Amino acid sequence: MRTTKNNMQDIEPFYNWRHLYSSEEDDRSPFYGRVYSEFEYSNTVYNYYIHPQWDEIGSPTLYIKILFCDYEQEFAIIELLGEWNDAIHNDIMILKRDLIDELINEGIKKFILIGENVLNFHASDDCYYQEWFDDIEDGWIVAFNFREHVLTEFQKTGIDYYVTYGGEFNNTPWRTFAPSQLLIYTDTIINKRLN
Repeated sequence: MRTTKNNMQDIEPFYNWRHLYSSEEDDRSPFYGRVYSEFEYSNTVYNYYIHPQWDEIGSPTLYIKILFCDYEQEFAIIELLGEWNDAIHNDIMILKRDLIDELINEGIKKFILIGENVLNFHASDDCYYQEWFDDIEDGWIVAFNFREHVLTEFQKTGIDYYVTYGGEFNNTPWRTFAPSQLLIYTDTIINKRLN
């Protein structure tokens, strides 16, 4: 579902894997112990309230949800909402330091980023993306269903060297997969591209 500014408060993080994983109940998650309201809307993007199930990471415009994390298979699926702004808010530094580093420290090497609700991207440089890539030897970062203009900005900044996207990853019906199936699907495409 594509987000417009007018319906942002109706966009919830994907809920169908909650019986498999919830970050607030995972004692290895940065969001362990968080309590959510279903009724109090306090966070905003562009002055539009967003659903209270989204997690703050310290950015005024970018919110996330860890939809799934498997420490044995070393992968995480993270959904994003809002505006990704490295130029003004240095969102990639916040994301890397406060979320990704913690997951890497717990052994996560494969990251699936769901970006269909990322409205805009404003680039700065690629330093933190390179650091993220370097920190996950034998792993990968894949961007699913990001908007075309966001991917164009990724490419202009050279982020495409560190984050894989495009082709099948642009129109994947990821909600129809179980998390482990999505991992296999992603691994298969990446291996095909490498070969």
